[in-house]
Amino acid sequence: MKIKILQPGLCHLCAVTLAFSLFAFTGCAQVPTKEAAAMPAATPASAMQPSAADLQRVVNEAYAKFKDDHSGKNADYIPYLASVPSNLFAVVIVTADGQVFSAGDINYAFSIQSCSKVFTLAQVMQELGDEVVFKKIGVEPTGMPFNSVTALGLHNNAAENPLVNAGAMASVSLVKASSAEERWNKILACQSKFAGEQLKLIDEVYKSEADTNFRNRGIAWILFNNGNLFCDPPEATDVYTKQCSIGVTARQLAVMGATLANGGVNPITHERCLDSKYVPRVLAVMMMAGFYDESGAWAFNDGVPAKTGVGGGIVAVVPGRMAVVGFSPPVNAAGNSVRATEAIDYIVKALDLDLFGSLK
Repeated sequence: MKIKILQPGLCHLCAVTLAFSLFAFTGCAQVPTKEAAAMPAATPASAMQPSAADLQRVVNEAYAKFKDDHSGKNADYIPYLASVPSNLFAVVIVTADGQVFSAGDINYAFSIQSCSKVFTLAQVMQELGDEVVFKKIGVEPTGMPFNSVTALGLHNNAAENPLVNAGAMASVSLVKASSAEERWNKILACQSKFAGEQLKLIDEVYKSEADTNFRNRGIAWILFNNGNLFCDPPEATDVYTKQCSIGVTARQLAVMGATLANGGVNPITHERCLDSKYVPRVLAVMMMAGFYDESGAWAFNDGVPAKTGVGGGIVAVVPGRMAVVGFSPPVNAAGNSVRATEAIDYIVKALDLDLFGSLK
């Protein structure tokens, strides 16, 4: 039977729809049997998990290749960060089934900074749903630095994205709490649950940030004045500052990322931290805005969701497979760790992890 698809005046989309319907009608499209539906889908060769030996090898290679790169400088707008030894460097992979591969200074606790934004975003989704984030904060990249006040003015004084400072404070303000103490304790508990270990505040970092966070205080008041912050502005700013001052090791941050890679279940503790239906939403925001105003370049070159922090940590997530973390204090002009970026880029390419297709 010959089927003519295109007809005069028929749009391309309609033609495709008609073709699918005709194929189904003529028996070319088969409805799967119960037995076939129960069979697991074939795994593409490109998605096969590398061996443990290969994972440790690429971690070692990335560490060795970039450990002597002294480019960039420590962030100094937070005085404490300027004092962190700039030679620190760690590379870690944690797989979705809980295997750990590491090299370097993996036990040094650094301040989590903006990497924390991902997990408070997840917390808000878990408590209130993803529509609340979409409507009350927004998910569009601002195209500007993470602490930009100009971006607020260009977007009707709304945060626009949960991974810039304004959006992160809005996320903090949405966490259900009746006091600042309860809000902080809930956020710390959530981040610790993702890490699979009790995390702690680095007091020196918090004090250093609290003494200099005038810009964030101003942003919080602008949001509040326009109905886009949902608790007292000083409270949101202070709890956000504490959130960024949480201490985390490269291994702990990798477990946090691997929890997202594992559909919201911590691969070490096996405790669910986030409903699986929200994981794609979190990863989408990470892909679009996780590398500050270099996010487009990161997506173009590496194609995996990631989040960076000016403390030197970067966590990248390969859904269903692993998290890759780099830590090194010196950052570039955008606030992204130079060595951590290089190390993760190397591993992504070595293991062909780009979600948009093979780089080989």
